[in-house]
This record gives sequence, structure tokens and C-alpha cells, in this order.
Amino acid sequence: MENEIEERVYHAAHIFLDNFSTVRDVAKKMGCSKSTIHKDLRERLPQLDDELYQKVKELLDYNKKVRHIRGGEATRRRYIQHSSH
Repeated sequence: MENEIEERVYHAAHIFLDNFSTVRDVAKKMGCSKSTIHKDLRERLPQLDDELYQKVKELLDYNKKVRHIRGGEATRRRYIQHSSH
């Protein structure tokens, strides 16, 4: 793997864990697509650092588990914002 890609993978993993972020948040901060970040975290990171990957995997799994709640909250906020106009 190229050095530049390895650095991006580690950087993405640390942003993800340090901020308890989502893949979307990390992608915005790094100027990459969600697909790139997801591939970095799910496919490339295990090849580089399995211990770090296990921590990332826990947060990825948690985010997937609560994604329906986040979606509902976003809809609720939009509804409140639009109804107040």
C-alpha cells in the first residue's frame, strides 16, 4: 500500500475514534468521499493495524445500530424548523 494511503487510513481512523464521529463527518473533515473513508476503515485498516481496526469496528457497528435514531432526530429538527416559519 502506498505511504500516502496508509497515512490517510491512520488519520481517518484517529479522527473517527477521537471524535466519536460518523463516516460522513470524517469524509467532510478529510475532503474525501464517504466511500473512500468506509473502504479505508473496513478494508485497508485491518491489513495495517488489527488492534486499531477492532476499536474502529466497534464504533462503526454502534453507528450502524443507532443510525435509525439519528435519521429520526434529523427529520424532527427539520420539521420543527419548517413549522416555525
